Amino acid sequence: QVQLVESGGGLVQAGGSLRLSCAASGRTFSRYGMGWFRQAPGKEREFVTAITWSGGSTSYADSVKGRFTISRDNAKNTVYLQMNSLKPEDTAVYYCAAARGPGYSTSTASFDSWGQGTQVTVSS
Repeated sequence: QVQLVESGGGLVQAGGSLRLSCAASGRTFSRYGMGWFRQAPGKEREFVTAITWSGGSTSYADSVKGRFTISRDNAKNTVYLQMNSLKPEDTAVYYCAAARGPGYSTSTASFDSWGQGTQVTVSS
């Protein structure tokens, strides 16, 4: 199991930016992929982006492609989500997740540890 703590959420106007961070502990960080998911009120949790253990490969949901960037610093046991050109429809609780192995998929089933979530609210 991995302990994950997200930070960096908040309220921002449409068109603005936020940077989320997720600090990991409890397992060798560089051995597993990481992902970000989000859940809006009344909706299912959905995939946002993911990154492999080395950072060499990433994947993005179509809805955030070109606006969001995932990165990781294995020396700091931290994964980041840079969110630019935010839209009201990006409003959700954002969750950091650790994959079961070095890669990733877009399915929640491939992640076995989750953070508590951080709220992102984008006003129009």
